[in-house]
Amino acid sequence: MMWNLNYLKVARGRLISHGLYGNCIKRWIATCFCQSHGRGLLLLRGNKLYVTHTQSASKPPWRILFFGSDDFAVESLKRLHASRDDTKAGVIDSLEVVTLSGDAPVRKYAEQNRLRLHQWPNVDLSTQFDVGVVVSFGCLIKDNIINKMPYGILNVHPSLLPRWRGSAPVFHTILHGDSVTGVTIMQIRPKRFDVGPILHQELYEIPKNCTADELGATLAVVGARMLMDTLGHLPERIANQKEQPKVGATFAPKISARMAWIIWEEYSCDHIDRLYRAIGSRFPLKTMWMGNPVKLLDFVGKCNLIFSGAQYLTAVPGSVLYQKESNSLLVRCKDGWVGFGSVMFKKKLSAADFFNGYLHQSVLKKSPSPDTCLFQSYIERTHLPKGQDNSMLLQNKTSF
Repeated sequence: MMWNLNYLKVARGRLISHGLYGNCIKRWIATCFCQSHGRGLLLLRGNKLYVTHTQSASKPPWRILFFGSDDFAVESLKRLHASRDDTKAGVIDSLEVVTLSGDAPVRKYAEQNRLRLHQWPNVDLSTQFDVGVVVSFGCLIKDNIINKMPYGILNVHPSLLPRWRGSAPVFHTILHGDSVTGVTIMQIRPKRFDVGPILHQELYEIPKNCTADELGATLAVVGARMLMDTLGHLPERIANQKEQPKVGATFAPKISARMAWIIWEEYSCDHIDRLYRAIGSRFPLKTMWMGNPVKLLDFVGKCNLIFSGAQYLTAVPGSVLYQKESNSLLVRCKDGWVGFGSVMFKKKLSAADFFNGYLHQSVLKKSPSPDTCLFQSYIERTHLPKGQDNSMLLQNKTSF
C-alpha cells in the first residue's frame, strides 16, 4: 500500500500531519511502523506522532520501570513480577521499582523480592526502559522521565476517567453514592494528573453496602489484570488510544481527618452511611459531647424505628438516646436516626456503658446544661486571623 509523503513532514524528531488525512492517517502510520520496526519507534501521543531513535523493542517482552507506593499498587507489581518469570507469556523482560521513602508497601515488596529500587526523586535512567508503569504514586513525573520511555508511562487508575481524577477516587466513589465505577489504563502526561489518553477501560458495578477498602481491593485486582492485557498488546493500544472527554470531569482530592466530623443538622442518614463506608476504616466518625470530642464506633446504620412520645418525635439533630433492644446509641440527624454500638470518650465505652455513665436519668438530674442529651456538630473554620479560635460548635437550642 502506498501513501502520499507530500502530506507529511519530519521536524526535530516529530512527525506532523498536514492536509486532509488528520488523525486517521496518524494512527495507521503509527500502527504500521510499530509492527515493522525492531529498532526505533514512531508513536502517537495525543495529536502528535513521535519518532524515537532508542534501542527499544517493538513487541514484548518489555523492560519496565514501575512507580508506586501503597497496597493498591502492590497488586499490579505482583502481577508484573510474576510475569517476569513466565517465559511462556513473554510479556516482561526486566523490572525495576521507583518508590517513596519510609515503609511504603511497594518498597517492602521490592525489598523482599530483591527488585532493584530507586528512591524518588533519584531515578537512575542509565538503563534503557521500554515503558513505565505508575500506580497510586502521588507524585507528578516530569517530561524528561516520560520521554525517556519509548512507549511513555502507563497509569492504572481506579475510576472511569474523566470521573474522579485525583488521589482518592475510590473514597469519593463511595462517598458520592456511585452505582458503577471501573478501571482506566491511560498514558500519563507531565504537569497534570489523570488527563492523558485512554488505552483501555472497564466498567465495574459496585455491590450494595460496599466499603472503600473492599472496592479498592477488588479494583486493584481488576487493574492488574487490565495492565497485563494492555502490555500484551501495547503498540496496538497506543495506536488506537482516545483522548478523555472534555465534559464530565470530577475531582477526588485526598481525604483527611476533618472529613470525619458529622454535622447533624446537614447530614442525612444515607450521607452518614456513605461517609462511614468511605473513610471509617481510616478516620472514625466524630462529634462533640459536652465540649469534648467523641469517636463514634461500630456503626449500625439507619434505624427505621417508630418512637412513642412527643419528645422523640420533636427531637432535634444531635439528640442521642439509648436503645436497649439493639444495645445501640441512636442519634438524630437531618432526616432520621442512625445507630452506633460504642464510642471512644476518654476510653472505649459500649452503648450501655455510655448510657449508664452519661444518659441515665440519675445523671441527667445533676446536670445544669439543657443540652446534656445532645451530640454537638463541629465545623472547622479556616482563614481566621492569627490568634482567633479555629473551631465552632453548632449548639442546638432545644433538647428533649
